[in-house]
Amino acid sequence: MTTKEYSAQERVLDFGGFPGRWEITRSTEETSGELLEMQWEIEEIPEDGPFVHTHPHAEEHYEVLSGVLEVYVDGEWMDVSAGEEHTVPPGTPHTFRNKTSVEVINVHRPALQHEKFFRRFHRLVTERGVSLPPGGFNDVVLLAMLTTEHEDDVYAVSPPHWLFKGFAGLGRLLRYNLPD
Repeated sequence: MTTKEYSAQERVLDFGGFPGRWEITRSTEETSGELLEMQWEIEEIPEDGPFVHTHPHAEEHYEVLSGVLEVYVDGEWMDVSAGEEHTVPPGTPHTFRNKTSVEVINVHRPALQHEKFFRRFHRLVTERGVSLPPGGFNDVVLLAMLTTEHEDDVYAVSPPHWLFKGFAGLGRLLRYNLPD
């Protein structure tokens, strides 16, 4: 079996603003699906970060290289400082934020389709102008469609998943489409 060689450009998911610059350091293919590893460089995350979600079938691990990442797990915020690590078990509601710059090694284990989800999310931001937090109706619909197509990888908790499914259905009725 051959492993795809990724160029430096293909490894970098630069979102411009939030959520910053992510580099895939070990791809799904390189680890035979065992994990997806990325290094994040994130400036301040607005408000409470991404929506509260679970990874139904994968754990998410944070290793903070610099700064302080605030991780929300099971209804409580905790600080994970430089030199510290935290693992979120599968199916556990969580999100993250930070009030200053932070560098983090982020791992999803097993990889499942997380890499495809993040690459598609990157394309929505860079090619379609989707913003976080969502800046309007189009952003909400496209993010809901992406999330529900990857519900085995990312499952919305707050706002609730049924709301994401409703917006995704509306997007299909309006003939919205997602990048592959």
